[in-house]
Amino acid sequence: MSNVKIPNRKKMERELPLVWDINDVLGYIKSHGDKVCFKYFENNTLLEMTYFEVYKTVYKVAAAFGKLGLSGKRVAVIGDTSPQWLCSYMGALASGTVVIPMDKELAVTEIEKFLEMVEADAIVYSKSFNEKLAGTIDSHPTLKLFIPISFNGDASDKIIPFADFLEIGAKHLEDGYVAERIQNRDAMCEMLFTSGTTGTSKCVMLSQKNIFSAVRSAIQSVCFVPDDVLVSVLPVHHTYELMCLLAASCFGITICINDSLRHVMKNFALFKPTGLVLVPMFLNTMYKRIWSEAERTGKDKALKAALGASRGMMKIGIDMRKTLFKSVLAAFGGRLDHIICGGAKLNPDLIVAFEEFGISVFEGFGITECSPLVSVTPYYARKLGAIGPTVPCCKVRIDPNGEETPEGYVMGEVQVKGDNVMIGYYNNPEANAEVFTNDGWFRTGDVGYLDNDNYLYLTGRIKFVIVLENGKNVFPEEIEEYLDAIDTISESCVVGRKNPDSDEVVLTAVVYPDFTKFQKDVDDATVKETIRKAINTTNKRLPTYKQIKAVEVRKTEFEKTTTKKIKRQLVK
Repeated sequence: MSNVKIPNRKKMERELPLVWDINDVLGYIKSHGDKVCFKYFENNTLLEMTYFEVYKTVYKVAAAFGKLGLSGKRVAVIGDTSPQWLCSYMGALASGTVVIPMDKELAVTEIEKFLEMVEADAIVYSKSFNEKLAGTIDSHPTLKLFIPISFNGDASDKIIPFADFLEIGAKHLEDGYVAERIQNRDAMCEMLFTSGTTGTSKCVMLSQKNIFSAVRSAIQSVCFVPDDVLVSVLPVHHTYELMCLLAASCFGITICINDSLRHVMKNFALFKPTGLVLVPMFLNTMYKRIWSEAERTGKDKALKAALGASRGMMKIGIDMRKTLFKSVLAAFGGRLDHIICGGAKLNPDLIVAFEEFGISVFEGFGITECSPLVSVTPYYARKLGAIGPTVPCCKVRIDPNGEETPEGYVMGEVQVKGDNVMIGYYNNPEANAEVFTNDGWFRTGDVGYLDNDNYLYLTGRIKFVIVLENGKNVFPEEIEEYLDAIDTISESCVVGRKNPDSDEVVLTAVVYPDFTKFQKDVDDATVKETIRKAINTTNKRLPTYKQIKAVEVRKTEFEKTTTKKIKRQLVK
C-alpha cells in the first residue's frame, strides 16, 4: 500500500473566510444574501432557506433568548437536523447562552438525567420529541422552558412554540436589542456529552476560541469552495458535523439536509452533491453497494475492465474517469467530487478505490475534546495511510510506548495542545487530572506515530488494545480494516478471547454477515464456513501474530453510536 500513489490537487489560490467567533460566522452568512443556504424537507415538502433568512432567524433566536432571560443560562437543542436546529444553536452562541447539543438517540430518561446534571434551563426540540418530552415538562427539576420546533398543542408558561419564540425575538429586535460582541472567547459557551451512559459519560466544556479555532482550521485545510453542494447526513449534535456545517456556511455553500438514512441514496440523486462529510462505515457501505449493484445488473466484469483501462490511461496522463464511471457516479447524483471522512479509522484501500472512480477522499482525525479537529489530509499533499499534518490551531506529540514501526518511527499515545483543546470536563476534576499531562497536553487515547514530514498515522485506541501472551499489542481496528473489505461481511469486531485451557489470547473475529450475499435458505454452518475461508485468505496479508484464529457469527447488527461506531464494550 505504501507504494500506491494517489494524485494531489493543485493548491487553490482563494480568499479564505477568517473566523474567530460566532459574530464572524454570522457576518459571512449575511454577506451571502439571497443564495440558498439550506434545502430541507418539512412534511414531505422540499423547502429552501436563503442565507439572509438564516441570518435574520439566528438573530431572532438570540433576541428571544435575551428577552426570556436565558442569556448566560444553559439551553439544550435536540432532534433531527433542520435549519431551526442550526439557527437555535447559532442563536444561543450569539446571545451568550450556553448551548447543549444533545444526541437524539438517547433514551428520554438519560436525556433528563444529563440535563439535570448540567442544570439546563430550557430545551429546543424537534417534532419527534413532542410526545417523548410530554412527561418531562412538569417533572424536570431544572428545565423551566420548552420550545418545540413544530407544535400543535396549546402554549403555556412553560411551552413556547418556536414560531411564537421567533415572534418574541422579532419584537425584541424592533425594541432595540443588539447581540453584543463576544467579550471573552475563553468562557464556556457549549457543553457536550461523550458517548456512554449517565454513569460513564463526561460533559465536555468548549469555548468560542475552541469551536472557532477548529472551524477556522477546517476552512484553511479542506478543499471547500463556494459552488459546492453538500448533503448533511451525520448527526447534527456531533462536533464533527457541526464544525463542517459552520465552515461550509462561511463559504456560502448550499447545504442539503438528508431526512432519513433510508432515503440517503434517493436524496443524493435529488440534491446532486459535489461534496460529502461522512464516517468510514458510510464509505464502506457505499463502496460495497457499488459492486453489489454491478453484480446484480451483470455489469461487474465491464466495471473491472473499465478500471483496468482507466489505470492504464491515468499512467500516461489521460483522465477518463468521469466518462468511464458515469453510471457509478450517477448513484450519488453525478457530481460527487470529494468526501471528508472522519470519526473513526479509515481503511486506505477505500481511498484508492474511490479515487479510481474519480472521487477524492480526504481523511480527518479529531475528538470531541478537541472541538474536534486535530489533523486532516491536505488535498494538495496527500500520503496514503496518513491523515496529514496537524491543523494550524494545534500541535501534536507522541508519548512513546516502547514500540517502533518497521521504518523506525516512534509509536505511542497521540497528545494534543492548542486553541482547540477543551476547557475541561464539567464538575469532574478526577477525569481532568487523568486526561491532561502535567505539562498541559491532552491525552487523546489514540495510538499512532509521526513520520519525518510530521504526518500523523493512527493504529488504534489504547483502551481497545489486545495484549497477547507474548507481549505483542494488537489494535483491533487494524485487522477490522481487512475484514470489512470482505464482501460477505457487513460488520466486524475483533476481540481477544481467553483459551479456557491455557493463558493464550485467541484473536477472534465477531462478524455480522452480509446476508444478501447468501441464498435465503442458507444454514448457519455454511455462512460461517464461507466467512471462515474468506478470513483465512485475508490472514495471508497479515503478520502471524495479527491473524484471526477464531470466528463467531452473529444474527443481528452490532449496537452502534450515532456516528456509526460499534460499541465495543457491549460485544461479549
